[in-house]
Formats: sequence, C-alpha cells, structure tokens
Amino acid sequence: MNVFALENKLALITGGGTGLGKAIASCMLQAGAKVVILGRRQNILEKACSELGPQASFFVYDVTQTKQAAAFVTQLKESKGVPDIIVHNAGIHVKKPVQQTTEQELSDMLQTHVIGAYALTRALLPDLLKRASGHILFVTSMTALFGIPLVSAYTIAKSGIAGLVRSLATELSPHGIRVNAIAPGWIDTDMTQKALKDDPERKEKILSRTPLRTLGTPEDIGWAAVYLSSPAAKFITGQQLAVDGGMSIGF
Repeated sequence: MNVFALENKLALITGGGTGLGKAIASCMLQAGAKVVILGRRQNILEKACSELGPQASFFVYDVTQTKQAAAFVTQLKESKGVPDIIVHNAGIHVKKPVQQTTEQELSDMLQTHVIGAYALTRALLPDLLKRASGHILFVTSMTALFGIPLVSAYTIAKSGIAGLVRSLATELSPHGIRVNAIAPGWIDTDMTQKALKDDPERKEKILSRTPLRTLGTPEDIGWAAVYLSSPAAKFITGQQLAVDGGMSIGF
C-alpha cells in the first residue's frame, strides 16, 4: 500500500492556475488525484489545464464573491462530485509601510484570504459532514510565524487563517475532517523573481537567513500538500507546516 497515494480522490484548489496552486495541482495529479482548479481568469485556467492533463478541470470562480459560494458548490457537485481535498490557496499581496496601507487594501486582503475561504468552506461543509471525511488545507505564509516589515495587511490575513485552522480542526475532528496549513518560505516563483530582480543584496540576505541556503521550489509546497492530504498524515490536524528551508527556526 502506498500511504502517500491520492487515488480516487478529488482535490479542489483555489488560485490553481498559476504559481503554488498550479504546483499543488500537478503534484496531486502525480499522486493519483483528479483536480479542479479555480480562478478568476478563464484563459489562465484553460492554459493550466492543458498543461496539467486530462485529469485536471476548472471553474471560473472568484473567492471574494461569497454570495456565489452556495451556487458554485451545487454546480461543482453536479459536474464533478464532492471534493475530498480542499486547498485554499487564492491570495493577493500588498507591500507598503503601514501608514500607506489603506483600510480598503486591508479589507480586500481579508476578503480574499480569510472571508472568501471561510465562505467556500461553509458551503462545502454539509457534504463533508455527511460523508464524515475530508481534508481542508490552507496556504498561509512565513508572515504568520514571525514578523516581516512592510506587509502588515498581508500578515493580518495570513495570521487570521492560522487561527482559523486551529479552530476548525478542533470543531471538525470529531466528524472525521482534518484541517491543516502550509506556511511557505521564500519560494522560487515568478512573484519572487520580480521581487528580487536587480536586487542581489536582498536575495543574499534572504539566503543567509535560510539554513538550507536556497530558495524553495513550487513543487516543495506541492509535495507537502500531497503528504498532508494523504493517508500518511491521517493523525495530523490543526497544524501549520513550515516549508521554508529552516528560516522560521531563527537561524
């Protein structure tokens, strides 16, 4: 028996068309799951599915439009069934000093990261509870583990998710539903490359604070998601797994 396999599982991944979400989808497909990716841009989702293969499909869905959550879940069940794995990965980012960060930017951050994920989870829960199984996985951030300047709104949102994970885990564990999070460190994505472009000093500073002395890959996050969603992690819930090359240990 391969305890890391996800055969006969359906994974739903928000923000699945690019970056970490797409990598999570790819790794779960390799582990045997079928995946449904969600996002706002149809062209991006179509391109991702063409690259991921025939076991991947998509729906255009904006997590911030919370009033559409129930209707979307009905459509999903009729078309694909009830997901076994839910990955909340959709997110946005704002990098500004706190005095320049507006209340609207904070509100948008919370709507995407916290409220949108909360609403979709609530809409899916009746079927998960009826089946008495499932894994809900949130993607948080190293900002939920230690302080980083210029990202106060982002930190509030990600820290809120970390608290939600603990609360949901205690509430849903008696019903056979596990809830966990992955906190990525510096991962070599397009977003990271843009952030570090023409700034070798900043990159060296990051690597000097990372015990493994390298950036992570999107697949590092993807395989961590596979592990936490697999039978190998059946006794793990309410946890936030740092996938950060050791940065969060304070080296």
